[in-house]
Amino acid sequence: MNSSELIRALGVPEGPVDVVLDTDTYNEIDDQFAIAYMMRSPELRTKAIYAAPFFNENSSGPEDGMLKSYDEIFKVLELLGERAEVYKGSPEYLPDEGTPVKSPAAKDLCRRAKEYSPERPLYVVAIGAITNIASALLMDPSIKDRIVVSWLGGHGMDFHDTKEFNLIQDVAAARVVMGSGVPFIQLPCYGVVTSFSTSRPELEYWLKGKNPLADYLCRNTIEAAESYASGTAWSRVIWDVTAVAWLLNRDDRFMLSRLQPVSLPAYDGQYERCPTAHLMRYVYHINRDALLTDLFKKLTD
Repeated sequence: MNSSELIRALGVPEGPVDVVLDTDTYNEIDDQFAIAYMMRSPELRTKAIYAAPFFNENSSGPEDGMLKSYDEIFKVLELLGERAEVYKGSPEYLPDEGTPVKSPAAKDLCRRAKEYSPERPLYVVAIGAITNIASALLMDPSIKDRIVVSWLGGHGMDFHDTKEFNLIQDVAAARVVMGSGVPFIQLPCYGVVTSFSTSRPELEYWLKGKNPLADYLCRNTIEAAESYASGTAWSRVIWDVTAVAWLLNRDDRFMLSRLQPVSLPAYDGQYERCPTAHLMRYVYHINRDALLTDLFKKLTD
């Protein structure tokens, strides 16, 4: 892919596009919103959903997190009344920057990407540890010219470190993807996507009682927030929606971004210069009200 093709690929797509989603759905409450938003956006044609590994208090390890996410994907699809091809992802993180972890998800991406081209790429929305995508790129580097990756990961360039949950789980995978030359859009968490939050009154006003899916999302979000913030004036960030929304960002209606050279996440928790200095797109502002309005409308239509 030459520089003009790369810049074109880093722009907001026009018209319906084909998308796969890589998600650690059981990790917390925002992946469910992202799946529903993607499936309810007619501009996005969902071709597959991949379960990503994660490890926190909701799992006993990366493989358990991936398997729980795999099951949760089907639960959300059932509430949506939709079907999709769903694949299990990696049971572990990359052991190093040169060794892929082969999984049904990584194999599917390698195969599926062959059907696309720089002129008509497959869009990959990644909202978890980016292990599956890195593995596919290591397994078949040629697919980097056939896909575009939109990833929620890392923190803002002005934040004091890069130690965000999706990134810190598999730094090697993030370095592989960001350094590969694949068209890459980064939606940083602290300092950028933190602005995309909602509150109990909003959730109850817009979602409660509207349909089973809306009730499920409303209840899950409130219960999650109340588990650690009961008695306070809390808000809850629903991070992952933004990585889907990038593909719908015509006329900058949901977010602002810029082209800049890739900075790689280093193992010391900072960013470092990428040797190739190729361009990526960096989102630096979220139009919270416009995006939340579109999300709530699609969840309740």
